[in-house]
Amino acid sequence: MEDKKRAGRILLVDDESAITMNLAPFLERAGFAVTTAADGETALQLVQAVQPDLTVLDVLMPQLDGREVLRRIRQSGNWMPVILLTQVGSPAERAVALDEGADDYLNKPFEPYELVARIKAVLRRSLPGVPSLAGACRLCSGSLVLDRQSRRVFLADHEVALSTKAVSILEYLMLHPDEVLSRERMLDAVWGWDYPTATRTVDTRIAELRRTLSDNAESPRCIETLIGQGYRFIGKVEAGR
Repeated sequence: MEDKKRAGRILLVDDESAITMNLAPFLERAGFAVTTAADGETALQLVQAVQPDLTVLDVLMPQLDGREVLRRIRQSGNWMPVILLTQVGSPAERAVALDEGADDYLNKPFEPYELVARIKAVLRRSLPGVPSLAGACRLCSGSLVLDRQSRRVFLADHEVALSTKAVSILEYLMLHPDEVLSRERMLDAVWGWDYPTATRTVDTRIAELRRTLSDNAESPRCIETLIGQGYRFIGKVEAGR
């Protein structure tokens, strides 16, 4: 029981009983204490009663859907981390989810191991009572600033020119600091799961970022390459207004 407390308490919300019946035991075996809900209204009640460390929330539910539940949680001033489960593969849909205060999202169907990895990563970077990076208007790392509303990037108070996709890649990296992100995951997040392009496209945008931000791949201050795994943003990232 103590191990579960240390790992964290998870609220798992999905109207498909087959999902909660399979996922809940899996998360418990991973060391989490799990409470489940089958609808949005019950989820809101349990957020207050159980005070979970993180909520995994399905988007497509009847009546009160996951995004409305998320809005109400944030409107109440609760900054508990939330991971959304969605069946929509478009980057636009996911961008809206992040703008509304989700800390991460995962496309259905997914591997349970991937969900556990995402939960652990989100919990590592979350501070109790502090708004997450997902809700920040600006992402700041030293002299590097990304204005998420205007889609402009500044380095040492000077605006730098980047392609639209490079800005999106930088945003995704900064939203997941110190987390190893595979090329496939970034491709999915920025281009969409069904976009006909290769993972080499991600490498091209990373090279653009390094060139523009004067970030040396051999001795990086921002983006680190992990051979065979992907990339990681190694700078400290803070939310700015």
